[in-house]
Amino acid sequence: MKNGHMMRTESLAKPRITLSAADYERLSTLAHAARNRLPGLADELADEIARAQLLAKGEMPKNVVCMNSEVEFRDDTTGKVRTVTLVYPEDADISQGKISVMTPVGTALIGLRTGDSITWEPPSGEIRLLTVLSVREPNLVR
Repeated sequence: MKNGHMMRTESLAKPRITLSAADYERLSTLAHAARNRLPGLADELADEIARAQLLAKGEMPKNVVCMNSEVEFRDDTTGKVRTVTLVYPEDADISQGKISVMTPVGTALIGLRTGDSITWEPPSGEIRLLTVLSVREPNLVR
């Protein structure tokens, strides 16, 4: 896909993703609700969560990006490393490093594990490769 949405190339298979059942339920609702406003991102999020392995509360490994996780990732194209917290849209605040799961980067990161890489295409149109360097689990109980 283009226009700011994830794009996976033939050379990089989709990494397996893992979600808690609670995150899956809320993200499914969010993707459905956003179909009219943000159809491309809503479809990408729906595709991501549809292929996720679901785990019960308390079974989530600590190295998996879930909602409210602090994630350190590298843009392998530029070498730039960023640390963000992945949040729901109503909690997003880029000045505090809180990015929405309804952004191309947020949708790309959800469910990945430390060491996973994924390609995506930002609005600029150049394909980027992101690698998760570390995940700090949220303070919230999963």
